[in-house]
Amino acid sequence: MMNFNAKNHLSAVKRSVSLLERSEQPASAITLIRDYTTSIDDLWSAVTNAKRIPLWFLPISGNLTLNGRYQLEGNAGGLIEACKRPSHLALTWEFGGDTSWVEVYFAKNGAKNSKLTLTHTALLSEHWNKYGPGATGVGWDLSLTGLAMYLAQPNEPKPDEVAFTTSPEGKKFIKGSSEAWGHSAIESGMDPDTTHLAVKHTTAFYTGESLDTP
Repeated sequence: MMNFNAKNHLSAVKRSVSLLERSEQPASAITLIRDYTTSIDDLWSAVTNAKRIPLWFLPISGNLTLNGRYQLEGNAGGLIEACKRPSHLALTWEFGGDTSWVEVYFAKNGAKNSKLTLTHTALLSEHWNKYGPGATGVGWDLSLTGLAMYLAQPNEPKPDEVAFTTSPEGKKFIKGSSEAWGHSAIESGMDPDTTHLAVKHTTAFYTGESLDTP
């Protein structure tokens, strides 16, 4: 696998957690902010172009236009609710019978740099109680890291997901991400003991290791 520094990629993301309401029901929102060394037009293209999305994320099908529906292979599908090039994208995230909402903002950050802000909002559930914000947060950390690696070396093949998550640096990244989301959760007002247990569950889920693994 190409050189990968878990610490650098973890520190490249700003994370926050909010407890709020959606459709008059208790909900949570996680937000990730990351800078990329590319133009805003190129960043928009990488995130919205059906030919480029599989190079860093997952194969995708559907009608990738406003009010169109998309489907990620083996994962979520949904409705594209907003699509304003090159600054704003919003869509539903429908998976396993549940619907949540993803919103992405793109902004210039200098002549050759851009900022991506992603917020994923979900209704509170037993899944949230067990895994906390890391349930989606770790997944998005992995995805935005994949995007960074792709933009840095677009001609390199996408790293194998299983090989990465089972590698020492991959596990270090997942554990670090899970712990970072735990810190953000506590800062948002969540109970520390509940959060620490959720971090363990999330880390075990993504690494495939038992809860008792040091």
